[in-house]
Amino acid sequence: MMNTNILFVGLDTAKEHSDVAYSFNDRDHKPCSLGKVRSTKQGIEKLARQLQSKFPGATLYFVYEAGPCGYWIYRLLTRLGHECFVVAPSLIPKKPGVRIKTDKRDAIMLTQLLKNGDVHPIYVPEPEDEAIRDLSRARERAMRDLNDAKYQLKAMLLRNHVKYGGTDNWSLMHLRWLTELVLPFPAQQIVLQEMIQTINERLTRLKRFDDELAYQVSRWRYYPVVKALQAMRGIRLLVATGVVAELGDLNRFDHPRKLMAYLGLVPSEHSSGGHRKLGGLTKTGNQRARRLLIEGAHSYRYSANISTELQKRQEGLPKKIIDIAWKAQLRLCKRYQRLMKRGKHYNVVTAAIAREMIAYVWAIAKEISLPPINPRERLVRMPCA
Repeated sequence: MMNTNILFVGLDTAKEHSDVAYSFNDRDHKPCSLGKVRSTKQGIEKLARQLQSKFPGATLYFVYEAGPCGYWIYRLLTRLGHECFVVAPSLIPKKPGVRIKTDKRDAIMLTQLLKNGDVHPIYVPEPEDEAIRDLSRARERAMRDLNDAKYQLKAMLLRNHVKYGGTDNWSLMHLRWLTELVLPFPAQQIVLQEMIQTINERLTRLKRFDDELAYQVSRWRYYPVVKALQAMRGIRLLVATGVVAELGDLNRFDHPRKLMAYLGLVPSEHSSGGHRKLGGLTKTGNQRARRLLIEGAHSYRYSANISTELQKRQEGLPKKIIDIAWKAQLRLCKRYQRLMKRGKHYNVVTAAIAREMIAYVWAIAKEISLPPINPRERLVRMPCA
């Protein structure tokens, strides 16, 4: 017996307005367009009230695409007691023959896909977790801005055939040498002074971000996981914070292979018949978390060793976590050398090491007990017609 008391509502969200479509859980009922609503808190609440009054007793299931507008609609609707699903645009099935795309059609398509059970909801982080992720990304952008300013200054000095005699670039001695430079023309001297001032300002900005990130992460609910992950080689505070902030709760993956596939660290495949053909990495999922892991994988090119810094990071951690980190280091260092001796390109090697690193990250996260997660975060099974 079909449950016709479920009302599927598709939203094609935009900055100012959102198109709305709806359909009942009935095979014969086709999605209908309901028009536009304002993309504000009052507009979404009014839409939910209108649907409840127009279809009394119906359970509302909302769906919309993830985009630059964020997750505030999801949090608002779940707080009102409705089910809401956020889907990735890249995972929405599209017919290749359809050449017309409008907001109205997109809302109808989302409604029909949710009704058929053909969409897969994504993980929506808690507001606190998203705030830490924003801070981590802002710190990374500050570092990128600082490097851009340094590259511009070095490029100008290269054009003017000005060379630094030392070896330690961007040290205090190097910065003092820059302030003592005298270029041939006043215009160039002004450019030099402005570039030096920009570098100093961005260095101060980066220091502020580092201090604030260390303080905020120490008060974060995922701090035990961040601290435990630093027991591994190649994972310090910034990498651990970035990976956890991007991936969220790792316990939602029941097997590390699913986490590898989520990060796009598994090979693509195009097999048919009796032939199996593997290609490059799929590179799906979270790009930043994948890049952070690949950066950390470069540290395994050396022999296994517990440095003083790594030993300090492991102080106070349970022995089981330290044993997992040491097991990972023994395996990954040997695997790195073995793949290099086989003639593999170093990019292929680091990607393979990063793929296995995330499995040990998953194993360590499983050992950490965290506060209970909001039950609204759990992905419920979507009913089908």
